[in-house]
Amino acid sequence: MQTITQTSKPSKQRKMLFQAPDHIRYKHFAAPLAPELRKSYGTRSLPARSGDTVRVMRGDHKGFEGKVARVDRKKFRIYVEGLTREKVDGSTVFVPIHPSKVMITKLNLDDKWRKKILERRKKTREVAEKVVEKPPEEITVEEKPPVVEELPPPKEKKPARRKRAAKKPKEEGVEKAAEEAPEKKKRAVRKRKKAEESELG
Repeated sequence: MQTITQTSKPSKQRKMLFQAPDHIRYKHFAAPLAPELRKSYGTRSLPARSGDTVRVMRGDHKGFEGKVARVDRKKFRIYVEGLTREKVDGSTVFVPIHPSKVMITKLNLDDKWRKKILERRKKTREVAEKVVEKPPEEITVEEKPPVVEELPPPKEKKPARRKRAAKKPKEEGVEKAAEEAPEKKKRAVRKRKKAEESELG
């Protein structure tokens, strides 16, 4: 079964609309129900079908009421009986109207599947209303006397430990390092002099 993926690109949205299969196109024909029908059937809107009585709510023909003569799923338009216009050649044609611009005032219930849809929607609405109306259960909390906790006796503080003094470096190692330092310098000076002599000679 084909599913519709959400996209924010207008070009992709238009492509998905005009290439939509029939079971998805059907949903785009939804029209709001009149307030009386909304109360009795417990649903807000239904796809318009041929045989439904609708009232035009928008456009130049606002307020016109009539039966749906034909539904054009290819162009996403419905045609209402009596709502026509005259062409230049004298012939009359139906005025196409988008289903979202009409309000259904009387439903055509010849189809048993449509009746089942309405019944199912009504039941789900009733169940949802019951859940909302049901008051939350009162939670009874037993009052218990306050419990006084006995504090443990204070702990005796242990005497702070003395920090150990840092170990002093061995005197012998220091003396040796001091003796070896000038000898190393002397060797480096001798090497430098030899290198200079060899370059000159």
